[in-house]
Amino acid sequence: MARAALFDVDGTLADTNHLHVTAWWEAFRQRGHHVAMTDIHHALGRPSSDLIGHVLGEDRDTSQDADISAAHKTLYGTYFDRLPALPGAGDLLRALAERGWRNVLVTSAGGYELGALRRAIDADDAITDTASADDVSEGKPAPEPVEYARELAGVPAEQAVFVGDSVYDMQAATRAGVRAIALLCGGIPRADLAEAGASEVYADPAELLDRLDDSLLAEVTDE
Repeated sequence: MARAALFDVDGTLADTNHLHVTAWWEAFRQRGHHVAMTDIHHALGRPSSDLIGHVLGEDRDTSQDADISAAHKTLYGTYFDRLPALPGAGDLLRALAERGWRNVLVTSAGGYELGALRRAIDADDAITDTASADDVSEGKPAPEPVEYARELAGVPAEQAVFVGDSVYDMQAATRAGVRAIALLCGGIPRADLAEAGASEVYADPAELLDRLDDSLLAEVTDE
């Protein structure tokens, strides 16, 4: 039976979380909102409108949302030619592909942004498919992105493992009935990730690759 490794991208395979935080902070500032970067950081992983609501509150003037989101997109786009992959990201994907895993990216990125992330990771030969925000009606922590990615891979929940870096990643995977591995390279504390449903926690893709044979991934067989 086929196996699928479902990967979040920002903060999991690409070292981009703090670039997003900076871009969001400036986008908020340009619209007159002075917010703490830590509040933005802890909202990463949500769709743009949810992130803005989390940071500014549900009683905000929502007429600014589109402008704030557009400003973030423009500011973050200035990094597209130099987005950094996290240590071991491409090697981890290739190692899993060589073992017969179907690697599916689960990301809110699309278009040029997704292309820039894939160039940074440099492992297109090991990626089976991508589930983007354009493919689902609700983003994480709703289960739909994980469920859609699993369906793309054509495997049942017990044959899939989700790898992510945020609380929302862990919640989405848990709600989809998929076991999850968390990485600390996104900057979220181990305790928060475990509480949100992570079965295992590793420092980054490189550590997960080093410990692949002892990890949750080794427990999912193709028999």
